[in-house]
Amino acid sequence: MKSIADIKAIREKMQSVVQMRTQGVNGKAVGPYKYQILVCGGTGCHSNSSAKIIDEFNAQLKAVGMEKDVLIVQTGCFGLCAVGPVVIVYPEEAFYSKIEVKDVKEIVEQHLVNGKICEQFLHGEAGGVKVKSLPETDFYKKQTRVALRNCGVINPECIDEYIAFDGYQALIKVLTEMKEQEVIDVVLASGIRGRGGAGFPTGRKWQFTKDAPGDIKYVCCNADEGDPGAFMDRSVLEGDPHAVLEAMAIAGYAIGAKQGYIYVRAEYPIAVNRLKIAIEQAKEYGLLGKNILGTGFDFDIDIRLGAGAFVCGEETALMTSIEGNRGEPRPRPPFPAIKGLFAKPTLLNNVETYANICQIILKGADWFKGFGTEKSKGTKVFALGGKIHNTGLVEIPMGTPLRTVVEEIGGGVPNGKKFKAAQTGGPSGGCIPASLIDTPIDYDSLIAIGSMMGSGGLIVMDEDNCMVDIAKFFLEFTVDESCGKCTACRVGTKRLLELLTKVTEGTATEKTLEEMENLCYYIKDNSLCGLGQTAPNPVLSTLRYFKDEYIAHVRDKKCPAGVCKKLLNFNIDKEKCIGCGMCARQCPAGAIVKTDYVAAGHKLPSYTIDAGKCVKCGACLPTCKFKAISKG
Repeated sequence: MKSIADIKAIREKMQSVVQMRTQGVNGKAVGPYKYQILVCGGTGCHSNSSAKIIDEFNAQLKAVGMEKDVLIVQTGCFGLCAVGPVVIVYPEEAFYSKIEVKDVKEIVEQHLVNGKICEQFLHGEAGGVKVKSLPETDFYKKQTRVALRNCGVINPECIDEYIAFDGYQALIKVLTEMKEQEVIDVVLASGIRGRGGAGFPTGRKWQFTKDAPGDIKYVCCNADEGDPGAFMDRSVLEGDPHAVLEAMAIAGYAIGAKQGYIYVRAEYPIAVNRLKIAIEQAKEYGLLGKNILGTGFDFDIDIRLGAGAFVCGEETALMTSIEGNRGEPRPRPPFPAIKGLFAKPTLLNNVETYANICQIILKGADWFKGFGTEKSKGTKVFALGGKIHNTGLVEIPMGTPLRTVVEEIGGGVPNGKKFKAAQTGGPSGGCIPASLIDTPIDYDSLIAIGSMMGSGGLIVMDEDNCMVDIAKFFLEFTVDESCGKCTACRVGTKRLLELLTKVTEGTATEKTLEEMENLCYYIKDNSLCGLGQTAPNPVLSTLRYFKDEYIAHVRDKKCPAGVCKKLLNFNIDKEKCIGCGMCARQCPAGAIVKTDYVAAGHKLPSYTIDAGKCVKCGACLPTCKFKAISKG
């Protein structure tokens, strides 16, 4: 067990080790190592052999006798997932992207032994411009990293590195200088709102739980990130787990709780493993457990694994699951702050919310309010995906226009396609059309246009996406994930999906669209929890902004984007077809047959498609180099 003095001594000692990552950008080595190599150890890069890259660095450094001169650091996600695995070499801060195991030997020999940056491995921006450091990229220039401040900077499995970057200093400040109410007052004054979706003021939730009667209270962390395409919370837990543990301990002190639970999905094995390591380290140092740092404050944290049920992201369903029961939502009121886990007052925030707390305590409410808008303070983390150049993890000040995220940070839509829409909030959110691309990203602005912040998924779509099909995709997800407890969600979403399927198959009428809209509002008004209440949002937003596509499906029996199979027809232009037969060899249904017609200028008979046999798989399209095949 460490004392407060011990923690401060560790901080001072480790700062000399890690300062190269903050002060070594001038190309000069500082601290005990000549070089430091940071290798991304997030899920994306890990699945692309980053662990083998680290092993190869160790082997090559040993081969040249530099193993004691170089510190290799496995970090969390750097953010720019599109170009992983990422390797950064300090003190030059050389940003190497898409590194393979075979590249390591050349980096060691050329950069570490001979002192020459490997230009061939430097990250290239759009247009081929080489970027020498990560902060210089277009991806990073417009970002402000608060919740992600340590991701890609520290070794998440080393508590000493976290301490070096002011880790556990907020907890020390709270336990030695502040009363419980003073902590809550700072959180209230910061204006931070919950980053899990609804955007409820965090300080008010803390206050309600503190004021609730009862000697036993709990602190919970919602890490049950279930939105398709979302990986914000996972990345924080993989890259900076101690930030969440420290914030939960602070919350426990503020509300009078001695026990915390982190509910994380079992599909996040790296995050779960690093959480376990972090909890063990914190207990060993006396930062969790009995009599923390000799202050008399007791607080412990345990992990509970979820089985992947989306509904368990709802607060009451999550607590029911922690209790060992089937994860189903409970009617509210009473709210969890009054009657939550084990029927005791319970505070629940998500990972990203907790990741902001320590910085608010250390730097003050006014500092945090310096980012964002009047009603949406601070920054927000987004998982940027879909039809975008720079897929990855983005943290921006609230109020940043969507255009900035898509065109500047994201690098725009690839392949010369046009931006069509962005989906925020996952299955609970809505689609923002291109006409509203200048909408500021904050809680109230998104709700005003029929979308929502959600936990932070942001999926970009281009002209090749069918918005009716997109709505169907998200609705299929919520139908599968409904717990079935209330009729409005269990039956209503299924009936809505049936109507939407009719639209995509060309069997609906314009009256069907009216039925769909009426059913959407019924489901919203009568569902028990947020899953059902927000399930119709993708349908309502696409009906609102892309009504012309629905009309085309219903009235013209066509899918303008050429996505909905039942409305597709594949054709071969007999004048363009040279009769090579490549398409026929690729067709799994034998639907492409030779004709007797020979086009002018060609020697072989053209082919045609038997509509009765065609399964509309589209396998023929990419095989034709002469663009003789079309769909419509």
